[in-house]
Amino acid sequence: MSKIIPILLISVLCSCTTEQLKTNDISSLTSATTASPAKHHPILSMDVPDTQDIADEQDLFPRITRYLKQGIASWYGPRFHGRKTASGEIYDMYAMTAAHKTLPLSSYARVTNLKNQRSVIVRINDRGPFYGNRVLDLSYAAAQKLDIEQAGSGKVEIKAIAPEQALAHLQKVAQKQEKSVYLQVGTFGKKKKALILQNKIAAHHLPQPEILPSTHKGSTLYRVQMGPINSSASAHKLNAQLAKLGITKTQFVTETDQNQISMIQ
Repeated sequence: MSKIIPILLISVLCSCTTEQLKTNDISSLTSATTASPAKHHPILSMDVPDTQDIADEQDLFPRITRYLKQGIASWYGPRFHGRKTASGEIYDMYAMTAAHKTLPLSSYARVTNLKNQRSVIVRINDRGPFYGNRVLDLSYAAAQKLDIEQAGSGKVEIKAIAPEQALAHLQKVAQKQEKSVYLQVGTFGKKKKALILQNKIAAHHLPQPEILPSTHKGSTLYRVQMGPINSSASAHKLNAQLAKLGITKTQFVTETDQNQISMIQ
């Protein structure tokens, strides 16, 4: 009997450890799979992602993309511009992002204004809203494109989508506007931090990112981005390479006038 008890304890501990690993994998995966390749530089050859990572991703996103909900969306802007979001990155009111209570951070969603049927794709990088009956807090840029920035709120439909869907949509829009798609790997309030990330990536034989500053009311943000992205396959490879360096807070972007970066709809 004394031999059986330790064996049972080992079995229980092993099962707990396995469950914890799966939870961590999902958290890191939803951040890591939002990435893509290189800016103003040729895309270098990269390692093929681990087959287990691919299997985990294929299992995760079908479950996420079943999310579909309607409700009231609001937006937040200047008062939060330059502050940290729940994901740890700096909030940029001109980027196509949103705050949601439960969707995984760094996952993507298509948001449709039910009044005029306008749609945008946003990346979830923050938590909220935590007041009233609202289900989503949009960035200023997203609210503007949905035409709800003047009213302050509007009824929307939220449909979670996989990163590949977000990338495919953005590439089509960028192609029509004769623009390219890039990978934004970080946004910082201090240039020194942007330089540290730039040097870290370049030191691992990846294309050197470019630092793009933008100023709003005397406050400057420094965006670090790589590109252009040529395909979803190359995007996935670069994402996997960056994830090995611990760089997971990334998003697909297009270059707009005056170095403003956003997901254009």
